[in-house]
Amino acid sequence: MKKGSLLIILCCSFALQLIGQKFTMSGYLTDKSSGEVLIGATIYNPKTYDGTTTNAFGFYSLTMDSGQVSVVFSYLGFKTVTIDTLFNKNLSLNIALEEGVEINEVVINVGKQKSISENSQMSEINVPVKQIKRMPAILGEPDLIKTLQLLPGVQSGGEGSAGFYVRGGGPDQNLILLDGAPIYNASHLFGFFSTFNPDAINNVNLIKGGFPARYGGRLSSVLDISMKEGNMKKWSAEGSIGLISSKIAVQGPIIKDKMSFIFSARRTYYDILAAPFIAATMGGNATSVFYFYDLNTKLNYKISDKDRIYFSVYNGRDKFGAKFKSSFGDEEYITRASIWWGNLTSTLRWNHIINEKLFMNTSLIYSQYKFNVGSREEIKYNDYLTGNPVKETFQIDYYSGINDYAGKVDFDWIPKPNHLVKFGAGVTQHAFATGILGLVFEDSFESLDTTIGPAPINATEISAYIEDDIKVNNNLKLNLGAHLSGLYVRDKFFPSIQPRISSRYLLKNDWALKGSYSQMRQFIHLLTNERAGLPTDLWVPATDRAKPEDSWQVALGVAKPIKIKGNDLEVSVEAYYKEMNNVISYKEGASFLGLNEAWEDKVESGWGQTYGSEVFVQKKVGKLSGWFGYTLSWSNRRFNNINQGKMYPFKYDRRHDISIVMTYDLSENVSVSANWVFGSGQAISLPEYQYLVTSSSWGGTYPVGQSEHKNSYRTPNYHRLDIGMSFKKEKRWGVRTWNIGVYNAYNRWNPYFVYIDNYNGSARQVSLFPIIPSVSYGFKF
Repeated sequence: MKKGSLLIILCCSFALQLIGQKFTMSGYLTDKSSGEVLIGATIYNPKTYDGTTTNAFGFYSLTMDSGQVSVVFSYLGFKTVTIDTLFNKNLSLNIALEEGVEINEVVINVGKQKSISENSQMSEINVPVKQIKRMPAILGEPDLIKTLQLLPGVQSGGEGSAGFYVRGGGPDQNLILLDGAPIYNASHLFGFFSTFNPDAINNVNLIKGGFPARYGGRLSSVLDISMKEGNMKKWSAEGSIGLISSKIAVQGPIIKDKMSFIFSARRTYYDILAAPFIAATMGGNATSVFYFYDLNTKLNYKISDKDRIYFSVYNGRDKFGAKFKSSFGDEEYITRASIWWGNLTSTLRWNHIINEKLFMNTSLIYSQYKFNVGSREEIKYNDYLTGNPVKETFQIDYYSGINDYAGKVDFDWIPKPNHLVKFGAGVTQHAFATGILGLVFEDSFESLDTTIGPAPINATEISAYIEDDIKVNNNLKLNLGAHLSGLYVRDKFFPSIQPRISSRYLLKNDWALKGSYSQMRQFIHLLTNERAGLPTDLWVPATDRAKPEDSWQVALGVAKPIKIKGNDLEVSVEAYYKEMNNVISYKEGASFLGLNEAWEDKVESGWGQTYGSEVFVQKKVGKLSGWFGYTLSWSNRRFNNINQGKMYPFKYDRRHDISIVMTYDLSENVSVSANWVFGSGQAISLPEYQYLVTSSSWGGTYPVGQSEHKNSYRTPNYHRLDIGMSFKKEKRWGVRTWNIGVYNAYNRWNPYFVYIDNYNGSARQVSLFPIIPSVSYGFKF
């Protein structure tokens, strides 16, 4: 009896010790079929409302009270998993979710809808890769950047452009990361397509404001893209054959559940299709090449339950070239002209779980962007004295580029359920080639090989940050942080401290009031040609004569998950105001190809201002999905020596932008998609009057236009409807998909650019794309 009493007393004592204790559950969430990590998945305790989400590597950590607990793991489009367990110690738990739709998807949807009001982050949009693939596309090629252009606050650069402009900023003010490596030119085919192959992409996240402290280096946006890691379970392949391009992606385990890879390739073959027509037209005296390609590869090695290594590489290039032959007597002339540009990146990452509350990621990063335009002239003839054959060669090349070598370390620390602390540091070594001219001359007697232009510029950028996502109480949540950075260039150091704050306050009926303030600094400038998006853009560092760009932005908004007739929607409305200092522009009349003066002498530093409001209504789940977006915005610039020092509209100032995106599943195998866009006219400069100039060569006169006010003319409004359908069918070997679509379905002639006819003074519009049908054949096995 005494022993029994003693045992009861000991058990009660042990139970009392457990009461009030907290333990931590941590691990990874993955796709059950592939082993791919799930980024942004939700983990929560429905009883206590404690919850968290997985980070960029699928890791989670949730601290809860001890005792019997029920934990729900969910991700949009996957079946929910609920774990019931006696929680009396720290627990390492990896969960694999199964893709599919079931009744529990309502739970998933509610969980995801809560995030729009629960999350302290605002001005952030996660774009599912599946949605990108289902969008109607020009020439049958789905495009990530063109999908982003349909979001509120994001504008295109015009017809056919793959560039994007966020909240009135320029293209250089977007930080584009691919597995942590910066991409400096994200366009193919002179801006018609972007560099990202959707078959190689796992996650896409766009931030337009309220920037977390872990990001820095640009003023307007962050586009953070993660590549797929490779299937850990089985081999698979997918691809498509389109009108002008084809692609394939292969992935699988090297060591099952231990090591995997993915390799993808994409290439256009417009040059191959056009070659017979060019040869027939030019009588065999001309040939051309015109193509782009992308190569992505990634290795994923799971060393242990606590350590993983990733190695990823991207290589993309555009090339346009032409060769012409002609003859005069016994002289033969061969002329070659070419232009090419491209990106090369590589990232080596090591993930390490230090303990159940502390996660570390270490990265070594290389990024390269190069641009080259050149011509080569060959003349072959017989020497008139000796009769010997002679060959003369003259070649000229203009090239520019940037090379980055970077190292960084990032930590996620979750000390308590109501704190998520992120901190880290990094260093980047930049090497800028700011426009070099190479000259080569050879003949039978002499040769010359030289370069002209400024010496490369080396610059070192350092950064450190800390941020804390704090749940103060059930209503108030804050994200507080600071980003510290500096640039050392030409014996000059530019330091910066950038405070960041975002907040969320829950009102009644799940309405969330959100606000943010962020300061940003940008240490590199883009000297862009007037036709933005062309690869002649030149990247240069900030110097004492062209100081770093700075901005501050404040935003205020409301967000709410709502249900209308059984349909779950997410609604957000935001207003923002941003000012920018030390933005640059070419001086009037300056040329980017001029080599006689430093690039600092060609530019003007000034001030910018943007403000506006955005409405976003989104439906994520069900047969019908899509969104409605509306943007009302203003974007202005002011330079002392441009437009007489007066403020003028930025060339991408656009008052109204509307987008309607819809995807509807007619059946399990047939779906239809459509999007309609509208944009107000862009601001451009056109001559306001003309005067006659007498030619010094032939003595006649011709009219020349002049404008007193910069960007005072608006191009016609832009609007377009795209429609697509997808037909899937199960085959013995896998799944085949026919995709058909129509770009610009009602054949709207939208402005590509507008000019003034000097002889009658009227404005004339040049359009690019009429109605364009497309078809592609996709396969997956």
